Amino acid sequence: MVGTPLLLHACCGPCSLEPVRLLREEGFAPTICWTNPNIQPVAEHERRLNTLLGWANDVARVPVIVAADDRDAWERAVAPARFDRVRRCRACYALRLAESCRVARERGFSYISTTLAVSPYQLFDDCSELLVLLAKHHGLTPVVRDFRAQYPVATQRSRELGMYRQNYCGCRFSAAEAAIERHEARDARKAAKRAARLARETKD
Repeated sequence: MVGTPLLLHACCGPCSLEPVRLLREEGFAPTICWTNPNIQPVAEHERRLNTLLGWANDVARVPVIVAADDRDAWERAVAPARFDRVRRCRACYALRLAESCRVARERGFSYISTTLAVSPYQLFDDCSELLVLLAKHHGLTPVVRDFRAQYPVATQRSRELGMYRQNYCGCRFSAAEAAIERHEARDARKAAKRAARLARETKD
């Protein structure tokens, strides 16, 4: 596709939908870079990668570079933070964005961006800060865009396309946190139903 080449780090298929569309509208020609050693277990990693590749090849017609997924480096740099979410996520962003920047420079790209700016569950300011710092360190131009307003659209489109949608960010710590949040939300719904039932019974 004609446009200014841009390397787009992608965390998954569903989060790639709107960034690719909007960046193309701006005049960029995105190439996706997959580097996500955070995703655990390996079967989940492969499922997300295959979902991305299927959409990129069959629907979006966007090139994909499968870069390094250094799990040992992730364990050394990120895992020690455990449930300190800000520290953990910043280290994780830095690892993945640094590899994306390395690939961009090696492949001759001048511009770089990331799909991590789609999900409202990500730390947008931290991610954007790291993208700017790492891009400049590698002699690249960071393309920082706040795609979070498009998250509902991306969710709907991905469902219409039948894409696999994960229910946690990727690492084992985020999986545990997401499970706790789902249980808390379930308990809150049950409590609200009980309260409503008691209110009706009291009224009657």
